[in-house]
Order: sequence, then C-alpha cells, then structure tokens
Amino acid sequence: MPEPCQPRRAAVAFVLVTVALDVMALGLIIPVLPKLVEQMSGTTERAAWIFGLFGTAWALMQLVFSPVLGGLSDAYGRRPVLLLSSLGLGLDYILMALAPDLIWLFVGRVISGITAATFSTAGAYIADVTPPADRAAKFGLIGAAFGLGFVLGPAIGGLLGQSDPRLPFWVASALSLACAAYGYFVLPESLPPERRAPFALRQANPLGALRLIRSGRELLGLSSAVFLYHVAHAVFPAVFVLHAGYRFGWGPGMVGLALAGFGICSAIVQGALIKPAVNAFGERAMLLFGMSAGIIGLILLTLAPDSTTFWLGMPLMALWGFIGPSAQGLMTRLVGPDRQGQLQGAGASLMGVASLIGPALFTSAFALGIRPEWGAPLPGAPYLVAAVLLGMALLLAWRVTRGLPESKSGHQT
Repeated sequence: MPEPCQPRRAAVAFVLVTVALDVMALGLIIPVLPKLVEQMSGTTERAAWIFGLFGTAWALMQLVFSPVLGGLSDAYGRRPVLLLSSLGLGLDYILMALAPDLIWLFVGRVISGITAATFSTAGAYIADVTPPADRAAKFGLIGAAFGLGFVLGPAIGGLLGQSDPRLPFWVASALSLACAAYGYFVLPESLPPERRAPFALRQANPLGALRLIRSGRELLGLSSAVFLYHVAHAVFPAVFVLHAGYRFGWGPGMVGLALAGFGICSAIVQGALIKPAVNAFGERAMLLFGMSAGIIGLILLTLAPDSTTFWLGMPLMALWGFIGPSAQGLMTRLVGPDRQGQLQGAGASLMGVASLIGPALFTSAFALGIRPEWGAPLPGAPYLVAAVLLGMALLLAWRVTRGLPESKSGHQT
C-alpha cells in the first residue's frame, strides 16, 4: 500500500481550526434549537416527537449526500468540499435564524444535513498527510478540536439564548462564513492529482459507498461495531436538552455549561491521552476500553438520582472518546490512499444511518419514559437503551479485531 505524503503541520492545523470553528457554530444552536421547537410546538412531549423528526431528516440528508461529497473529494480534492461545506452551513444558519415557523426551521435543518460534510472530509484530509501508524493520534486531535468547539459553542449559545433564542443562529452563521473565508486563503490541497480517483456515480450513493466496507471481514466487522456506537452516541443530541430540562429543571444556560464541561473532558481525552495511550496499549485495546467506559457512564446517567450524580457521570462518558480515533486508525490501514475519501464517505453514511435511527429511537424512549400512566417513570430510559447498543458494539469489536495488527509507539507491527 503506498505511503501517504509526509505530514504537514500547517495543513493539519488548518483542518483542526476548520473543525473547531464548525463545531463551535453547531454547538451554539444546541441549547436553543430544542427549546425553539418546544415553543413552536406547545408541549414537551410533542416537541420530543417533532425534534426526533428533525434529527431523522438531518440524518437522511447525511446518508444520501455524504458518499457524494466523499467521492467528489477523492476526484477533485478535499479543499473545495471543505470550503463549500462551511459556506453552505453559514448561509443555512441565516435561514434558520429567520425561520417564522416549524416548516422553515425544518427546511433549514434539511439543508444543514446536506452541507455538513466537514468532519468526514477532514478525516480524509488527515489520512492524506499522515502515516498509517500515526493516524489514531491525529484523529484524536480532530476529536480535541471537536471538543474545543463543543466547549465554547454550547456555553456561548446557552448564554446568548437566554436573551434571544435566535441570536445563536446569527453567531453560528458568522463563524461558518468566517471558516469558509479562512480556508479559502490558507487551506492547501492535500490530495495531489496523481492520487485522485475518478468520480463514479454508482459508488457515490449509500449502497455504493457501503460496498467498500464489505470488502473484508475485519473492515465489515469494525464498521458494524462503529455503527452501533454511532447509534448509541445519538442519544445526546436527541434527548440531552429535553431530559435535563425535565429531570433537573436546567435552562439553556445550565445546559450550555454542562455541554461545555463535557467538551472539556472530551478535549483532554482526545487531545492529550489518545497518542500516549495508543502508543502504550495499541488501537484495539483503547477501542475496547472506550466502549467499556461508555457503557458504565451511560448506566450511571440512567440511574442518576440527582443533578450532582449526573454531572459526575459526564467525565466518565468522555472516556468513550477513545472509540472514534482508535477505530478510524485501524480502518484507514485496511484501504488504499485513493479510497480514503470513499472510506470516510462510507463512515459518514454509517453515521447517517445511525443518526437516522437514533433521534426517533431515543426521543420515543424519552417520551414513553415520562408518560404519566407508567407507575414508575424512567426519564433516563434513552441512556439505558444506548448502553445496551454499546454493549453489543463491544462484543462485536472484541471478536473481529483479534486478528488485526496493532500499532504501538508510533510503529505498525
């Protein structure tokens, strides 16, 4: 398998800044979007169903368009896809800020699902410029940039949302457009013309992109485990705001602080701990550890009797930040350099399917869990469902990765 081009620190820094700015923009609207839906719909239970529909529509757009953008990045380069994604998100946030009703807000959410391809393309960019044995650490830096954006975005969005629930959308638009402008002037292309693959429409669709992951037992098994993880991960955007408001009476400000705290813990895990942990124990061990920690954390969130216990569970949940970079590091070594964009597109398709299932699954579990006719309501039911799914992912990952070569101390064995 040909080696990627030598790592360029400046290029990686550009991608990390892009990811951080995009996540910050996304995080700004997290504390206010469910509440805005609730204001427009009338009741918490109805808002849960409608917000689930919003999440499903967003995921469907990701499922359909992520393979297209992944294929385009393999054919024409990563840079134009990253820039157009940020530009599209910036314009879409303006539409959502002006939305007069649920229909226009829904349209804006659909468009954001089409344009939000930054993360998969960023992963392909990192794979282009990083040797296979170092990719888990670099993917961890993407996670750290994600965490940094998630620290600042929800905290600022929660504070802004207390005065005007639409103000975070305007700020998010400004950040995304600034990101597009920044990338236009400073972001270099990572994929040289000789390493590009022709765009094939038959592969630029969910079925065509997913065909790649069926090319080997290990890749298929790892992808299936990651899919279950993504379904479980969808519990947070689906019900965190609604659950915290119902169970503990948290408003946008407290929700923003909680998500910022979670982002700090995630940034520490993925920015500071991934590289030494993978060097010492290998990608497989850290993948399994992250899944185990996530299961314990989800059970704690399910059973938390008060907000203090819930807070204590969040640092533990941050340890599942080992899952994504470790799995990506293993998977990128199973395909060639001219298929890294397709692999990331297939991964985004899996995430899209998971996000398609997750919002409806978890908002339904929450709506059923708080129904008054139940003798003992369980508002934490969505977290319990997520723990079961992550347990299934752990068993599958343990089985299919037993034969994969490990990468320790920066060297492939």
